[in-house]
Order: sequence, then structure tokens, then C-alpha cells
Amino acid sequence: MLGGLQERLSIFTDVGGPVLALLALLSVVAAAIVLVKLWQFARLHIDGHAPIDEALLLWHQRDIHGALRRLEERPQPVSRVVHLALVGLRHPNLDLALLREEIARVATLQLEQLRSHLRALEIIAALSPLLGLLGTVLGMIEAFRQLEQAGSQVDPAILSGGIWQALLTTAAGLSLAIPVVLAHSWLERRVERCGHRMEDAVTRVFTRDLTGTADEAVIPEQATARTPDEPAAPSAPPALVTAQVGYAS
Repeated sequence: MLGGLQERLSIFTDVGGPVLALLALLSVVAAAIVLVKLWQFARLHIDGHAPIDEALLLWHQRDIHGALRRLEERPQPVSRVVHLALVGLRHPNLDLALLREEIARVATLQLEQLRSHLRALEIIAALSPLLGLLGTVLGMIEAFRQLEQAGSQVDPAILSGGIWQALLTTAAGLSLAIPVVLAHSWLERRVERCGHRMEDAVTRVFTRDLTGTADEAVIPEQATARTPDEPAAPSAPPALVTAQVGYAS
């Protein structure tokens, strides 16, 4: 079996040259990266949002301990960032600016871990068509060289055989680049969605009291009604609604 495999590899290399062998190696690397990223995303449950939604509901209900229990030992990056925000808000003396900087640092670190090796996929997708074109150019050069050596006894089979062997590398490069581009875009989109959910969840943590404060600031229309004989009251400046972050007790 080893002898047959070596013979096939030798034929494969002779037909497409070293460029085709390099494209085969890149295809193996790209497949390995995609499988590793799928395993990583499945292990971290980056698409899971039920624990985060439950924790935020408990946080809005002033149940800080229940919210923290929902997020403890959760592998999701969003859960880790929200857990850090809730733990920080338990300390009233903690500077909010420092807490936001730490949350941003941890969130960036989580997203960078999710994006690991995606740059390699992008490079493979960009290099594959170029390598295929390079193989085609080298093959065409070799075909015309053989045509020149044939002299006056030109055999059309020599030229046609060299051309199809040369175009084989371009087809191989495009066949590798297209699925790699699709896989990279899909994986990158999943990371972007995770980042958006992370930003939304942290914002909901810090704006817990915003809805209640805004509702209190609204003045009903009926309260401003007056009779025609009643003098108009001087207009007061609009009230400023300031959202304060409620610290957990």
C-alpha cells in the first residue's frame, strides 16, 4: 500500500508540479483549522444565550446572587464578561471607569481567542488562486519550451497536453479558495455576533435603572391640561434624565 501511495503522489506531483503539492498541503491545513474552530465554538457554546438572558432578568429583578449563580462556571465568553461586570458592581467603592476598562480588556481577550487562526484561513484563501495562477504560468512556459525543442516537427498533442496540465493548478487553487472563503466568512460572522451579544449584555447590566427613571420623567398629557380662563404657567426647563448604575447590595 505504501508503494502504491508513493506512486500516486509521484504522478500527482509530476502532473501538477510542486505548486499542486503545495495547494494540497494548504487544503489539509485549512481543513484542520476549520475543524479546530468548530470544536472550540461548540465547547464554548458561543451561540447559547439562555443563561445570559436568565442572569440579566434576575439582575433587573435585583437578585444579584441568583444572577451570579446562573453565570458561574459558564464557558461562554459573554457569560464571563457579564459575570465580571456583576462582580464589579457589587463593590460600591469601585471606580466605574476602571471597571469598564477591565471589562473591555477581558472582552477583547475573549474575542481574540475566538478569532485565533482565522487569519491563517484568510491568508490561505488569498494565496490559493495566486499559487494556482503561478502553476499555470510555469506550466505554460514548460509547454512552449517543449514546443520550441520539437522544432519543425510540431505535435499539437504536446501543446494541448501542456496547457491542460498548466490549467490544472488554476482549477485546484480556485477549488481550494472558494470553500475556504466561505468557511472564513461564516466563522468570522459567528465571532462578530458573539461580540454584539457581549456588548448588548454589558450595556443592559449598566443601564438597569434607565427604564424606570425614564418612565418617571414622562409627564402625562392630562396633567398639563388647563381651562381657557386659567393663565398659562411659566414653562419649566426640561428635566434631565440621568441614568445611575444601581450597585448590588
